[in-house]
Amino acid sequence: MSENKNPNQLNIELSEEVAQGTYSNLAIITHSSSEFVLDFVRIMPGIPKANVKSRIILTPEHAKRLLMALEDNVKKFEKQHGPIKVSGPQNPMIPPMNFGGPAAEA
Repeated sequence: MSENKNPNQLNIELSEEVAQGTYSNLAIITHSSSEFVLDFVRIMPGIPKANVKSRIILTPEHAKRLLMALEDNVKKFEKQHGPIKVSGPQNPMIPPMNFGGPAAEA
């Protein structure tokens, strides 16, 4: 019996380590004429230094495809769960400086 395989089908493997994911609560996006760079950062309350946890480099075409995929998925999410509330500055270039609420007293 021969298998009918789609030649355009992509087999994607996900290792256990990568499947755990990396939490990020800030993305910094820069670009040049040939690429977009997405740096994913984790900011922790009370810690003035934050490290980039992951960097993704995309072509402009793939950056646009990512934008369209995110827009589509946000619409689907909001249709099922209601609008996503965004607090703080509406400018995506301003990091959430009040992350974690009021500062603890020493």
